[in-house]
Amino acid sequence: MKILFTFYVPSGGVETLNRLRCESLQKNGIECHVLYLMPGSGSHNSVSFPVFITSQDEDIRAILNANHYDAIIVTSDYLLLERLRRLGYGGILIYESQGLGTRSEARNIIIESVPYLQAFCNAVLIPPTDHLLELFIEICPWLQRYVIPNLVDVQGFRYIPAEAPVDPVIAWVGRLEPNKNWSEYLKIAHHVRKAKPNLHLWMFHDPGLASDDQKAAFNEELHALGLNDRLIVFTNMPNQMMPVYYSSIAASGGFLLSSSVTEGFGYAVAEAVCCSCPVLSTDSDGVRSFITHNITGKFYPLGNVEAAVNEGLELMDNIPLREAICYQGRQHMVTHFGFDQYAHSFREMMNSFSIF
Repeated sequence: MKILFTFYVPSGGVETLNRLRCESLQKNGIECHVLYLMPGSGSHNSVSFPVFITSQDEDIRAILNANHYDAIIVTSDYLLLERLRRLGYGGILIYESQGLGTRSEARNIIIESVPYLQAFCNAVLIPPTDHLLELFIEICPWLQRYVIPNLVDVQGFRYIPAEAPVDPVIAWVGRLEPNKNWSEYLKIAHHVRKAKPNLHLWMFHDPGLASDDQKAAFNEELHALGLNDRLIVFTNMPNQMMPVYYSSIAASGGFLLSSSVTEGFGYAVAEAVCCSCPVLSTDSDGVRSFITHNITGKFYPLGNVEAAVNEGLELMDNIPLREAICYQGRQHMVTHFGFDQYAHSFREMMNSFSIF
């Protein structure tokens, strides 16, 4: 069995997902390749499978003709479904819904994709995210649906003992765009700092994925809130280095803050939980699969800065609760998000198309 996964650019959660699932599937006898249309920050991550980076028709046609894939998983880019058919691919095409933004944005994208899904697609693959499942049932009731939880590298992402930062850290991982809601992160940090004057902020993001307008708005708010002397920005960090940073955040007495409006899965949150780094998050849908309030992490209501500050301070000051959340979060990830579960579910999906 030979599978091709496609996406726009090797960056963020989808690059992580592709890297992990290809490793998992190949260990279970499924050959995997990945096609990205543009280069990105994740290009430097080492992998054990072929990765193609091209947007040229003749290159893509050559890849298809040389490899005879049994199925192609097209992530997010529904226009590519038609293009692959036009370039001669006649096998199974599965549209994968990841990272479609807020519920309203996801609805618009799915509605726009309907003609392409009807004409060129055999099924849709989604993580166990309520709003995505509901939208596909409503808008595309005729389309076969497969729900498979994303996988997480629970062995590579674990707590790494290291010298703790002197001051507590509130960290944030994402893109400078409205759905990731960086503005709320800054507001929450501003108010937490009133109780924790020595607080530091760490932000991990890819500036190449941010618009000039968002960069300008971020810098303006950062200075208006008086946080510019508190902030360290880490850009384009290799994924395999993140356990060190998550462990340092945990050791500092701080936490990871996820302020997203909507998440299809939330890889940064999942990986932090694996590293026993406590997480405070909005209830952004996708993260429900690994956050239970006050058990494996903490939720706060989107837009309620006061509630977020109170939850964040409890996460920093209530040591027995903090330690319980860190332990229980790690145990939950190990139990539910290992490699073998994904490979088994993926093979079952392929078998349903008589691909063995």
